[in-house]
Amino acid sequence: MAIANSRVKCSICNKANATCLCSGCSKDFCFQHLTEHRQILHRQLDEIINNHDQFQQTIIQQKQNPLNSSLIQQINQWEKNSVHQIQQTAEECRQTLMKLTQKSINDVENKFVKLSQNLKEVREENEFNEIDLNNFQLKLTQITNEFLQPANISIRQDSQEFIKKISIISSFEQIRTKKIKFQQFAVTVAGGNGDGQNLNQLSYPRGIFIDNKKSIYIADWRNDRIVKWKLDSNTGQIIVNGNENGDQNNQLSYPTNIIFDKKNNSFIISNEGNNRVIRYFDKNQTNQEILMSNIACFGLTIDKNGFIYVSDYENHEVRRWKQGDTKDEVVAGGNGQGNHLNQLDKPTFIFIDKDYSLYVSDRDNHRVMKWRKDAKEGIIVAGGNGKGNSLKQLSHPRGMIVDDLGRIYVADRDNHRVMRWCEGDAEGEVVVGGNGQGNQSNQLNDPTGLSFDDEENLYVADSGNHRIQKYGKL
Repeated sequence: MAIANSRVKCSICNKANATCLCSGCSKDFCFQHLTEHRQILHRQLDEIINNHDQFQQTIIQQKQNPLNSSLIQQINQWEKNSVHQIQQTAEECRQTLMKLTQKSINDVENKFVKLSQNLKEVREENEFNEIDLNNFQLKLTQITNEFLQPANISIRQDSQEFIKKISIISSFEQIRTKKIKFQQFAVTVAGGNGDGQNLNQLSYPRGIFIDNKKSIYIADWRNDRIVKWKLDSNTGQIIVNGNENGDQNNQLSYPTNIIFDKKNNSFIISNEGNNRVIRYFDKNQTNQEILMSNIACFGLTIDKNGFIYVSDYENHEVRRWKQGDTKDEVVAGGNGQGNHLNQLDKPTFIFIDKDYSLYVSDRDNHRVMKWRKDAKEGIIVAGGNGKGNSLKQLSHPRGMIVDDLGRIYVADRDNHRVMRWCEGDAEGEVVVGGNGQGNQSNQLNDPTGLSFDDEENLYVADSGNHRIQKYGKL
């Protein structure tokens, strides 16, 4: 409220008293009517809050009882009406069939009685030969067949739909089927200055993570370090290690992956060369914690409950570890090296979705597997047709992520491309790369890690070119 000119009149009493201007409705009020105006606004606010609380209760009830929604009621009513219509039609057909069957039986019975009389007469007269016997046998067979399979009664099923078909139409499905496209010429956002250990270089980068500020955290594999490249920066910043290859607490050895644990505000790093998974808290590099050891770790992912998943490529399995526990458990593979649905062969990168389904890049089986929560075996969701470069094949897949609509993106390393698959599709599609092995902006060389930023731009760890490529979403 702003103090207005004293000569301005109140919009209620029309008196030229000292007034205040309401910035919301742009009206002037004297102090008396200003108080009343504020009381009205407070009542309106109370009403909005009450409506808000009622709607909140509606949401809670709907979540607790999803079958009570109006759309579910429509489906139930359709089912009830359809069942009634089917039952009514079936009863009408039964009644008609019973009448026709009784008539057919009566006709057959009359023919049978007549045949019986003829047989009786022939026996009594003792006058018959082979021709008579054949005729009798033929008539008996005809009567029997007519009784068992009446030729004048049958059931016809119309080709047209008897019951009106219903289906669910959702804009979500339209969004799901819409193909997201990316620019085919990438921008180098980290590295790209040859293989080396300078701050403007990378050496065979593996896993990557993009934060909300579009800073890129990179498992700089052969440099034994984790580096951070800020947006539009020409050089990186070492945040973990950089103290040469080793097994001390302040050293890394061939790190393959990095993820961020929001709950504990820390990074989880797969330290392949030391066969251990570590947690890194801050710039004080001694502030590290070994989470898992004696494991041939490669891929990492974390679910919304804080469970950490690690792929063990030597034991051909994925293990899950609950923070605070001393033991972990196998959640995929663990049945030896092989290509059966309950087996893996050198699993690398992994991903967990909101339904706790685990996706695994099954490297030497040239496929991506999906293991639903508590499943004893997985299903093939990409590749699985042998090593090759057709649209239904992969060749030693590495990095793999799944978007919110369930579309699977795979770094098809040996084919130097990134593929996209939808579960159930017979083949995938090339989204970036696929233009041969090379270092041009539309080419890749052994792509390894994949990530999205918050705008759905695609980032690829172009390992053989020692760079990170960004493909803008169109």
